[in-house]
Parts: sequence; structure tokens; C-alpha cells
Amino acid sequence: MDILSENNRLAERNRGYFEGKQVLTLNMVSSPGSGKTTILEKTIRQLISAHKIFVIEGDQQTTRDAERIEKSGAPAIQINTGSGCHLDAKMIHNALKKMEVENDAILFIENVGNLVCPAMFDLGEQKRVVVISVTEGDDKPMKYPYMFQSSNLCIINKTDLLPYVDFSVESAIKYARELNPNLEFILMSAKTGDGMQGWYDWLEKQR
Repeated sequence: MDILSENNRLAERNRGYFEGKQVLTLNMVSSPGSGKTTILEKTIRQLISAHKIFVIEGDQQTTRDAERIEKSGAPAIQINTGSGCHLDAKMIHNALKKMEVENDAILFIENVGNLVCPAMFDLGEQKRVVVISVTEGDDKPMKYPYMFQSSNLCIINKTDLLPYVDFSVESAIKYARELNPNLEFILMSAKTGDGMQGWYDWLEKQR
């Protein structure tokens, strides 16, 4: 059986479910430690009073991130992949059976921290958001091209550390746009809040 073919079939089923319920679904991807969970915590606290927000968390082990998300105010379900390095459409399909996502909601899927495997698996999302941090190096797009080719938005996080690291924002954007000319960018520091409004505005535009 073609694993990707089966995954894509289930992804289309998930997509139909999301479209039918008018749920904005975002697949958040990154390498470990980029700050995805912190971004989501801040986003939930900022938007939960005006929007219904749900989160599916993917990690190899533990429920730590789901617990953090729930403390921020949004329902979350944890998927542990064990030795697996990505979420797939079947995992999302099964998670949706356990968590009833309301109509007109925002669903964030925080994928396993990995810039290789998750790039290959469509989950049925409307948009894919890749997060990198300035501590990782500005050559990430060159090293992991398919992730940047398949993403709609690139968040460059931890900009408060730019004075202390050897990272060129201009080079990172240049490398990524050579792969994907339509890729959008938002610079932010989830820790300080700088640039977060641009992310909130982008979310509103998607809705």
C-alpha cells in the first residue's frame, strides 16, 4: 500500500470536515525548540475571548505541551507518536473523534518538532506555518527545502536575540523565497510580544 496515497485520501476527508464546519486549520511545523508552543500560548490568551480555539498537540512522548495549552484556556488533545517523527492524516482523523471542534473555530495542529518528515504528510489543513528561530541559523531553508516549499507562512521567532546571534534575516528570507516566491513572513519575539500583532492580523485575514 502506498502510505502517502492513503494519507492523502484521509487528508481530503479531514479537509472536507473542516470546510463543512468552516474551521480554519493550521499545521504548525518547525524543528524542536523554535517556540511553537509559546506562540500558541500567547495567541490563545490574546484571541480566546473572541474566537473558539482548539489545539491538537503532537510529540513523541509526554503530555506537557497539551497541559500548557489547556492552562492558556483552549481545549487540547495530545497525540504521542512514540518513535514516529510526524503526525499523519489518520492520527488527526482519530483525534477529531475524541474532540468535537465547534463550527467557525480555529484549530491549531502543533506537529512533532522535525523539518523533514512532517513536510511529506498533508493533514487536511488549510495553511501550513513553518516556524524558525534566529538561534537555528539562516540556512534552514536551504537544508530543508521541501518544508519551505510546502508552507504558506514562515514565522521567524526569537528576534529579541538577534543582537547576540549570527543570523541574517535578509539571507533567510532570500533563501526561502528562492524556493517559494509566495511564502509570507512574520518576524516576532513570542517572549517579548514584539511582532505578535502581525501574526494576529494574519490569522484574521485567513478567516
